[in-house]
Amino acid sequence: MSLPLVFLPGMMCDDRLFGPQLSALGGEVLNFGRHEDMIGDMASRVLHDAPDRFALVGLSMGGIVAMEMIRQAPQRIDRVALLDTNPLPEADAVKTRRASQIAQVRAGRLAEVIRDEMKPNYLGDTPARQALLDLCMDMALSLGPEIFVNQSVALRDRIDQTGTLRGYDRPALVLCGREDQLCPVARHELMHGLLPNSTLTIIDGAGHLPTLERPVETTAALRRWLERS
Repeated sequence: MSLPLVFLPGMMCDDRLFGPQLSALGGEVLNFGRHEDMIGDMASRVLHDAPDRFALVGLSMGGIVAMEMIRQAPQRIDRVALLDTNPLPEADAVKTRRASQIAQVRAGRLAEVIRDEMKPNYLGDTPARQALLDLCMDMALSLGPEIFVNQSVALRDRIDQTGTLRGYDRPALVLCGREDQLCPVARHELMHGLLPNSTLTIIDGAGHLPTLERPVETTAALRRWLERS
C-alpha cells in the first residue's frame, strides 16, 4: 500500500528490532523516550515527526505509545498493529520490580539487569535464541542507562488504554508470540475483543519479539493487515 508505514520499537530497542519487516515492507522507525517524558509526551513527539496520515506498528512499549497516539489523534492513524503489548496500567507487583531495576541501573548495573532480569523473559525456544539475546543486549547498551530509567518511569506511570481501543474502528492487527511471558496471549485476546475491527494472530515458536524470532510469519501477518480494505 502507498500509505506511509511507521514502526515504534520496544523498550531499549532500536531499528534492528524491525530489520526483517523494514526490508520486506519498507517504512521508517520513529524512536522515542530519549528524554524525561511520560508516554503522552512520547506519543506527541512521534505524532509531530510522523506523516499526516499513516499506518502504525508498535511492539511492546512501542505498542503502548501507539495506543496513546490513537487516543491523541485517531484521525491520523489509518490502521494499527499492536504486537506483544499491554493496554492496562502497570500492576503493583511490576512497579515493585521496576523500582529495583531502576536503582540497579542508576548504580551502574544496566548490563546485569538486562542479562539477568529482562533478557530471560524475551524469547521463546528458538534455535537463534543466543544470537537474538546478544542483539537485545547490544541494543540496550547502545541506548544506555539514562534511557532505561526514563522509559521505565514512563511505563510505570502509564494510563489505562482500554477505552481508547474500544473507540478505534480502523483495521487493527493484534499479534503476539505464543510463548510471550511479558505480555501473554490472554492480554492480546483482551485487546482483540476491545477493538471493533481487529484480527488476532498468535505466532507459534515465538516469545516477546516475534519480529526477530519468526520474521517470515510476522511479516506475512503485517502484509495481510496492510492489504485490508
